Amino acid sequence: MASTRISAQLPPDIDPTKAPIAFGRRALPKLNEEIQSPELLTQQRALMALCDLVHDPEKVYQAIQIGFVENLKNLLLHHDSTVRQKTTEILCIMAMHNVGRQGLIQKGVIPALAELMDDPVDICRKNTHQVFEMMAKLHEVISTQLHTENYCCNPLKTVDPFFAFRSLSTHIHHFERAADILHAGLIPLLMFKLKSELDEIQELILDTLSNCLRVEASEALSSGAITILKEKLTHSSVTIRSKAAQVLLEIGTHPEGKIVVGEVIPVLVSLLEDTDPEVQASATGALMFATIKPQGRFSALGAEAIPPLLKLVAGETSKARLSAIKTLTMLAELPEGCRKLLDHTDTFQQCLNDPCEAVRRAAEIAIRVIKRKP
Repeated sequence: MASTRISAQLPPDIDPTKAPIAFGRRALPKLNEEIQSPELLTQQRALMALCDLVHDPEKVYQAIQIGFVENLKNLLLHHDSTVRQKTTEILCIMAMHNVGRQGLIQKGVIPALAELMDDPVDICRKNTHQVFEMMAKLHEVISTQLHTENYCCNPLKTVDPFFAFRSLSTHIHHFERAADILHAGLIPLLMFKLKSELDEIQELILDTLSNCLRVEASEALSSGAITILKEKLTHSSVTIRSKAAQVLLEIGTHPEGKIVVGEVIPVLVSLLEDTDPEVQASATGALMFATIKPQGRFSALGAEAIPPLLKLVAGETSKARLSAIKTLTMLAELPEGCRKLLDHTDTFQQCLNDPCEAVRRAAEIAIRVIKRKP
């Protein structure tokens, strides 16, 4: 389905010529002076030049040290849309570097950027949400590799202590960044904007929420998150459906979230047969957490979740296999669920040869639960 894309092209009446960059150490201080110039064109040219420089993390560090961030904050509410666009673009590039993210947090950029969530210019809002998404995101893949490679598919592999220490540090920094967005009170605003923003920006909002709600979900729940996300689960965009299910998965990891996610179980079950594997995987993960509570299990059985879950277990390339096995194991805890699964133990037997150790272990547990004597 065709959709409108947000263009980063400058208006045709804007001279994109960059400001001449001074030599050596004088380059950034000179640009810092020029972005404070009363001349609009001088400001625009300086911002254009700065966009190129901040791709270098060393330049980002220097820019923070000489007070660039404070001046950029002041430009966020500038009357000229091009100045706002380039300012948010610079902050977005700075947020790609760890030193930049730390500097933006220390200088209180997140609350200042929140003012642009209602900006009339689409690209300014998109840049703003890209900054939020990167500030909340776990950039390093260390923890993911540690989990999937060392614990799931290769449990006998030796874990490098230094690697593990860096993984722990990564998690700590991630929680700190997500907490800054939580402390800025942005979650209710993000939930509100999710209802009406452009699809491209909705995807960024959902990514931000997914990372933040991994830390704390109560504020989102009190802002009507379940109702809004339930609507997004039936969105025409595959990406939005998948990301909305992922946010529900994160909500379900919290004790208070497991009960409320049960309200959308029928919709999650329908997504198990979605044509997109990512949507299936996210929906299965959310359903897994929702069925931890007894009422969630009864709801899943009532929604006929067992047949599509068995298909996901049997699928050779199913990304949702592990979550599907665990969900069926919980449904087997109910007498009705156990009766329905007794004739399908061969499906779980096939998983005993799966290359992933976690899948093999989950299949063994599922078989034991299904065959247990009352």
